[in-house]
Amino acid sequence: MDALIGLPADELERVRAVVQPLQAAGLVPDRAEFPGDAMRMLTEAGALTAPLPIAAGGLGLGTERHRGGVLLDFLHLLGQAGLPLGRLLEAHVNALRIVVRYGNADQQAFVAEAVRGGALFALWVTDPPENGLRVTAQGDAMVLVGAKMFCSGAGHASHALVTAEYHDETRLLIVELGAGERVSPLSASLSGMRAAVTGQVDFTGIATSADRVVGSADDYLREPDFSAGAWRSSAVALGGLYRLLDLLRTQLTDRGRAADPHQRARFGQALIGHETGRLWLERAGRMAEDGEADDAAIVATVGLARIAVERACLDGVELVQRSLGLAAFMTSNPVEQVARDLETYLRQPAADEVLHNAAGYFMLNGLPVPS
Repeated sequence: MDALIGLPADELERVRAVVQPLQAAGLVPDRAEFPGDAMRMLTEAGALTAPLPIAAGGLGLGTERHRGGVLLDFLHLLGQAGLPLGRLLEAHVNALRIVVRYGNADQQAFVAEAVRGGALFALWVTDPPENGLRVTAQGDAMVLVGAKMFCSGAGHASHALVTAEYHDETRLLIVELGAGERVSPLSASLSGMRAAVTGQVDFTGIATSADRVVGSADDYLREPDFSAGAWRSSAVALGGLYRLLDLLRTQLTDRGRAADPHQRARFGQALIGHETGRLWLERAGRMAEDGEADDAAIVATVGLARIAVERACLDGVELVQRSLGLAAFMTSNPVEQVARDLETYLRQPAADEVLHNAAGYFMLNGLPVPS
């Protein structure tokens, strides 16, 4: 893991110290209820300010180079704390990263001040089939019309970075929101990740201005950042697997089954999968955060890392369920929720296409150089 050179050694430890008591208190519910107490604990530990640049009072996680290892540790910890929490804070990291990368000095200062005041940022980019988000002119004013769907943290994120049609281009905008404002549930609820409170948000009638438009046209889709961001969500997922394996170890020990050779074999296989995923993410994170490779190589490496983590997590869920039997499916067992959250979290789009394209890159350009 990268060292936080020149930074207080206890900064990340404060986040680490929150995770175990947070898990023990069961503060990430299995229902569509924002985990407010857990978020407050993490906020007090510095989790919201950690992505800010060092000059703005943060740790530079996701916004400065040579922080890939520490960012991996940070996101892995958040996944252990609770996958819905990890999802909310991973989006917060991504939103701040985009503003730091593409925003002007005033926008960066605005965001930094808001975050230091406790603001949680969301990143919402999915339009519904009809009535996608756009900026319209009403007299001399700029007003938003339309909605976004699959909005994690809907009604609780105080600020959102959104994509919107603006002068026939796709642009990024910073929007401030009140608690519970303009939120409606999805047409059907998700089986997992319920505490991420994913819903739809109608922005119609919200005033905006040109100084809230971040960057240039299609910045959100620029590579390698667009595809390489998958390594960060994979780090959260891997933290969820770690939590699942820790629960398995504890429950087998409590049952007096820890010496069973078949249980040990399954546990060992799951540990191998977790470590394989972590090694892939170390490489992918270093490349993506430092930008010390060509864009196509970064995208291909992150793609393979994403698939490696997905496979490790899906195999891990099966191994845990085989080891615990029906107990793994009892709603009173935290294993049931973590497994369901993990399987839902892993359903990112176009996995087959990602694998095809990544494998194609290395087929044409040669195997990755061992590091």
